[in-house]
Amino acid sequence: MVMRPIFQAVVLAASGAAATFLCGQILSAQEHAHGAHAHGAHAGHGSAAEGKEPMERPTIFLDKSPRVVAYQLKRLDNTRLLLVERFDTDVKYAPIYLAILTRAGMSPQYREEAVAALAKLNQSDAVDVLLSALAEVDDSDRQTRRTADQLSRLLLALPANVLAEHADDLAAAAAEEAAVVRKAGFAGLVVAGEQDRAAAIADADSDAMVDFLLSVPLVPKTNDRNGMRSLVIAQVSHSDPAVQRAAIRAIGAITAGRQQTFKQLAPLFTDADVRDSVVQTLLTIPADQRDPQTGAKLLADLAQFAEQTPAAKRTEDFFIDAMQLAVESLASVSPEQSRIYRDRLRAVAVRAVRIRTVEEEMRYDTPYFAVEAGRPVQVVLDNEDLMPHNFVLTVPGALKEVAQLGLKVGPDGGLDGKQYVPESELVLHATDMVPAGTQVRLTFDAPAEPGEYPYVCTFPQHWQRMYGVMIVVEDLDEWLRNPVPPTDPIGSNRSFVQSWQVSDLADSLEDGMRGRSPEIGMRIFKEASCANCHQVGGQGGAVGPALDDVFGRWKGDAKAVLQEILEPSHRIDAKYAMHVVLTLEGKTISGLIVEENKDEVLLLENPEALKPTVISQDDIEEIVKTSTSMMPKALLDQYTQDEVLELMAYLKGLAEKKPAE
Repeated sequence: MVMRPIFQAVVLAASGAAATFLCGQILSAQEHAHGAHAHGAHAGHGSAAEGKEPMERPTIFLDKSPRVVAYQLKRLDNTRLLLVERFDTDVKYAPIYLAILTRAGMSPQYREEAVAALAKLNQSDAVDVLLSALAEVDDSDRQTRRTADQLSRLLLALPANVLAEHADDLAAAAAEEAAVVRKAGFAGLVVAGEQDRAAAIADADSDAMVDFLLSVPLVPKTNDRNGMRSLVIAQVSHSDPAVQRAAIRAIGAITAGRQQTFKQLAPLFTDADVRDSVVQTLLTIPADQRDPQTGAKLLADLAQFAEQTPAAKRTEDFFIDAMQLAVESLASVSPEQSRIYRDRLRAVAVRAVRIRTVEEEMRYDTPYFAVEAGRPVQVVLDNEDLMPHNFVLTVPGALKEVAQLGLKVGPDGGLDGKQYVPESELVLHATDMVPAGTQVRLTFDAPAEPGEYPYVCTFPQHWQRMYGVMIVVEDLDEWLRNPVPPTDPIGSNRSFVQSWQVSDLADSLEDGMRGRSPEIGMRIFKEASCANCHQVGGQGGAVGPALDDVFGRWKGDAKAVLQEILEPSHRIDAKYAMHVVLTLEGKTISGLIVEENKDEVLLLENPEALKPTVISQDDIEEIVKTSTSMMPKALLDQYTQDEVLELMAYLKGLAEKKPAE
């Protein structure tokens, strides 16, 4: 691969005659946070929890060979790497910015700082810097794949006209050897309006076509993805199964023509080469967009597949997903046929439901599911978030009480030693805390009494967003023919409005905040659970910073304040960074470190904790500082644009009111 200019600068900086440096400046946590906003901080400054000695800046010898400089930086964890002194006025600091940009687990604020600095040092721009950085990322594990995804999304968030100016660079990237670079190049061409050019490059060989198709979910705008439908669907009949699978997965990210998609893909279930991809995509298509006749044939194929699958393979994730699709397909046939198929499925498989956690949003991806009274059921919980969660099934109406009892139990464990799970007749079944990136299975008999049984994550404060309902019915076939959503177990009457992005609201902020009602804004502030962690006028939680002067801290920049709300992990003040502690006994404890010394760590687990949890250093196997804010994303996705603007106007009004007090 040809070395890009920014990496030439890095090599020159590392091999030149730059003098070594040592910076012994030490900053306290209070100095670090001075002037910081709700979730952000000044890059490069040290920090420390109260009662802990602040870290000294590491010494890095920049006059050594590139390999030695890289080795020195690699030895630093993220916290210490960010302490290294750096300036965007001298090319010798380029290796430091490069390390920050490509390091796994970095918050977006630091990646953006590094992009801007490297572009300035190289007299280049963000497109060149990000394409170069992607070439350096090894996407061999979950963390590095996440890094590649973050860099790609930074690239694709750039304006379409900027990407269009780099169409040749993006085309060159689409022809690179590294798959992560190719995918970013293809997606960048699509965003730049060069879809046909991307398709022409993809036609070179099967590997290129696969990466072109895998780039579809990276394209940020729905309309752009939908515009790719004809190109994608044409590859479903490709002679190479790898291309077919990629095309079938890609079509799942396209919302246009879903009825036709169902008709085209369902018959492909009988093809073992693409079966797993077919199931994954068909599960994304809403029930009302599935043709009944096609669904009936699919159900017959699924039942036959289930009966022919060896018993040892019936616990695999794919089989569980296929049976979920079979259950959903029962509504495609008559009641008599449905009962026949139901009996066939019962003979070979337990009713299983796979529930995933949504990264950074503190919610399950499944708001409800139905089971038959008294029948066996298995819940498979895939924790795809960056922090631990659990699954606790309660009796009807007991969600909040169980969550509050779980708070009292704490990390030491209650029911069968499970963390945050109380020993109570209100709890029917529960998992322990499930670490990030892992899976657990919970098998039990459904209650004999029909009703709506809530399930919830009882980690403190999660219950207000992370819950759902298991609906127990006498006749599952009848319910599937006319499914009725359950009553919200915490009384919320809100439904999803939109996955709000800063760009959706930026142009309407200035005019949209005028003439708003402080009373409405205050109500939304409380309803959206902001007051659980943030104070206004001395009232509210104290885990996050007070918001009386959030607009003042941001010098009236409404767009920056909105980004803090919609993207809370974009900038994280060191004081509010989440830490995950793994004990020698295998327990996982998450929260804010308020004090750490040679003997113990004091961790504030949640907004309701009256005092920190004390953990002996001798009991700790590992402490991981995450790049995730305690504040979840998507808090406002159930609110209209007007309501978001009401909240913004309320926060702005607090800052305007403060000087007069």
